[in-house]
Amino acid sequence: METPGTAPHPLQIVAARHWKVAMPFVSALEWGSGKRPAATRLIVELTLANGQVGYGETICLLEFIEPVLVNTILPIALQYRVTDVEHFTRHVFGAGYYHHKRAAVMAMAAVEMAMWDALGRSTGLPLYALWGGAYRQQVPVAAYLIGTDARALKIAAQGFVDRGHQSFKVKIGMTPASDLSNVEAVRSVVGTLDLRADVNGAWTPGTARRMLERLRPYDLQYIEQPLELDDLQGHVELRRVQPVPVALDESAYTLADVGNIVRAGAADVILLDPHEIGGLWQTIKAAAVAEAVGIPVTLHSGGELGFSQMAYVHLAASIPNLSIAIDSERSYLSDDVVTEPPCLRDGMFALPQDPGLGVAADLAKLQHYQTNRIRDAYLDASRPGWFATKPAY
Repeated sequence: METPGTAPHPLQIVAARHWKVAMPFVSALEWGSGKRPAATRLIVELTLANGQVGYGETICLLEFIEPVLVNTILPIALQYRVTDVEHFTRHVFGAGYYHHKRAAVMAMAAVEMAMWDALGRSTGLPLYALWGGAYRQQVPVAAYLIGTDARALKIAAQGFVDRGHQSFKVKIGMTPASDLSNVEAVRSVVGTLDLRADVNGAWTPGTARRMLERLRPYDLQYIEQPLELDDLQGHVELRRVQPVPVALDESAYTLADVGNIVRAGAADVILLDPHEIGGLWQTIKAAAVAEAVGIPVTLHSGGELGFSQMAYVHLAASIPNLSIAIDSERSYLSDDVVTEPPCLRDGMFALPQDPGLGVAADLAKLQHYQTNRIRDAYLDASRPGWFATKPAY
């Protein structure tokens, strides 16, 4: 914090603004929790006393996220230098959100990312260089497969194979029949390449045991969030009674969540998300908790635009136990809000060399895609009155 009456430090945050944008998907993404037509994201720009700017991004699926950003997070951020990430984070939690961490982490993540971006730009260093350097030079990406039409899934899977992907993720948890047919369809195309399945908490414990026995021949890399997100004990028991590794995602939104998962022995893999844990530094800390007990981690996807996608690449490049291909919905985005969007080649992202995140804002596109509403993040406009039940069957 700056002393009143003195000139601000060059790295002091002096101004902030934000945009809420809706980036349409090429086609709506159907999953067990709804039908999502667009990725709604918050983009934050911070300006420093030295004139440098930094950009951050977060997922924006619910109405409270933007008011928390405007009314709490940004006023706190304007008291800090971009080097004060840890103090800023604790200040937000100390503003009452230690009781309600999940209400603050998404809004906080956009500002925290912008702090890192501005710091990297000011020092001339890419983010991974600020976090111990590059552990790997390329970041593999899991192809994302969504829907319940087996023929369409086979065509999509073959397209990803042809583009060089070595890892695949299929959404299940819509119906018992499609749980089996989705996995069978993708496995029939990808052969022995890595295949994981994401249930989004749709199964009861009994269904999980039964379905994993039926899915055993397909050699899943892991089953993601098979049970309701609060049921850590259920995941502990599921690990004990069957051989498919259990991965937790929705159960792992905060640093404390990750600590509880590790303490309970509830997961073989943890999917982290900087937006849902409160920032990039919190993600690194959570990965270290998992690394201490030999648990690999990867990154969850929620429709990242260019800023967040590049943040994912920096994280994956620098975290040793982030050894599993990251999730990405990038293939379904219709456009981006950065001037040179991240590009997948042979199923991988290359390591960026430019300072900070390594991407620049396209201000015209930020304005073009700006929105004042969140479009069906968890519902389905084609099914009035429908909503997801967790667990569903």
